[in-house]
Formats: sequence, C-alpha cells, structure tokens
Amino acid sequence: MAWISDNGLAGAVSNAGGLGIIAGGSLSAEELQTEIRRTKEITSKPFGVNIMLLSQNIEDQIEVVCREKVPVVTTGAGSPSRIIERLKSSGTKVIPVVASTALARRLEKQGADAVIAEGMEAGGHIGKVTTMVLVAAVASVVKIPVIAAGGIADGRGLVAALALGASGIQMGTRFICTTECSAHHNYKERVLSSNELDTVVTGISTGHPVRAFRNKLTRKIEELERQGNGVEAIERVAIGGLKRAAREGDLNFGSLMAGQSSGLIRDIKSVSELLEEIIGEAEEVIEVLGGIKRW
Repeated sequence: MAWISDNGLAGAVSNAGGLGIIAGGSLSAEELQTEIRRTKEITSKPFGVNIMLLSQNIEDQIEVVCREKVPVVTTGAGSPSRIIERLKSSGTKVIPVVASTALARRLEKQGADAVIAEGMEAGGHIGKVTTMVLVAAVASVVKIPVIAAGGIADGRGLVAALALGASGIQMGTRFICTTECSAHHNYKERVLSSNELDTVVTGISTGHPVRAFRNKLTRKIEELERQGNGVEAIERVAIGGLKRAAREGDLNFGSLMAGQSSGLIRDIKSVSELLEEIIGEAEEVIEVLGGIKRW
C-alpha cells in the first residue's frame, strides 16, 4: 500500500476501531517520521508501520520506528528474522506477513507476536497459496494469533477467516475505495469498475510476483519475462509504477496493485462506515449460520 496507506488513512482506520497501518515503502527516515507524527495528531489509538524488507531504507526506517515508539510493525516481502529482536526491544509488536507454514513456525519461535497469513488473492507482492488453504494451515501449526489476508473485502470474508482459525483480518484493496484514502480518483474508479478476473500476476520469474490490474505496464512486463529478461530489465520498467498509479492516476503505465477482492467492491465509503458495515454483515452471517440445523 505504498503511496496509498498514509497518515490520513491509517489514522482514520485506528479511530474507527481497526489498526491503521502506515506504508513505509521506500520512504526516507524524515518522510516516515513525518507520517508517524501526523498519525499521532490524528489518533490517540494504536497504529502500525509496514516495513518492506526489500526497501533500501530499511535500517533508517527501523531507527525511526524505534525512536517514535510505534506500537506495531508489520513486515512484507521476506523474512524479518534479523530485525524482530531489535523491534521488540523498543516495545514494538512485530507481525510479519507469511506465505507458508514453515515461515510461520520459524517466526513464532523467533518471537513474532502474530502473523498475517496472506493468500495469493491479495494485491501487490504475493505467495503461491490461496487464503482459504493458507490461513487454515498456519492456524493449525502456531499458537500466536493469525490474521487472514487476501481476497477479503466484507463481513462474509471476516466470518470465513474466523472459521478458518484466524483471529482477525487485514484488508488493503477495500480501503482504496474510502473517502480518507488519498489514492487518485482514477485508481479508485478502476477498482469500482473491475471484476474478479481483472488482475494479473507478473514478476514470477524474478521471485517477487506482484498482482495488479492488467494494463500496458503489466503487458510490457509479461513480454520481458517471455523474452527471458532478468530482474534489472523488469525493474527499469516497473520502477515508480505504484506512485504513478496512486498519485498521478496513470492507468496505462502505473502499477495498479489490487487484489481479486476488487470484484466485490462497488462503492466508496468513509472508513468508519465501512468498518461498521463489515461488522454488521458479519454478525448477520453468524446469526444465519447459527440458525442452520444439522442434517
């Protein structure tokens, strides 16, 4: 959610009862510090920062997070083994994204406070396993809380995640279509007009697959992969793509990262309205399920 999940969205989510997350992305130490301090002005409730382990600014970002006493850090695109102890020593809860039971087990032993089991339906960087299988598998092998992610956009998804053994859910794509999200209106409209088949996964040959809406950029990357080009050639085309999408609304050469749950999203709501709706729908589903008699 780099260039999308900023202080305004994170603060609104926390104020509404969720855990808002600032996307660290490639932010410099100064930029991240500004985002954190602005979030503190918006909300007095807990919030977090997501650290992308592929970022060149990771060491500077960790220093800022520790100095600012950020309550929670989530991590993505790799294993945070080497930074868990450092973050926890400053009082920060560490919740890594995992794409396998093996990684979940290892991170639990290393002190992770919870894990986010993110299925391949998610937008952005993804793994190889679906949410339904991954969440159930991870919940079966760890004792720490499991947060389900990937393909979840409503109360039905929340109930399904709980049934699989999760303690909660993480949503990304759904929050793009909220009034507090600063993403360009072109990006939001692309989500609203999409169906569940409109995204494509590129970058598989690089070892870092990414799910995004089909456009000229994804077709160019697919062409480069077919030609056998390596990571550097693909990065030259893709670099800056998410910023072009989120800030400039470039529908052709922007990286419009989104999950398959985009096919479930049909309106723009405030964050508080969205969370209230999700909880209300989940309660209705649970009530209906409670009334179903066994054969």
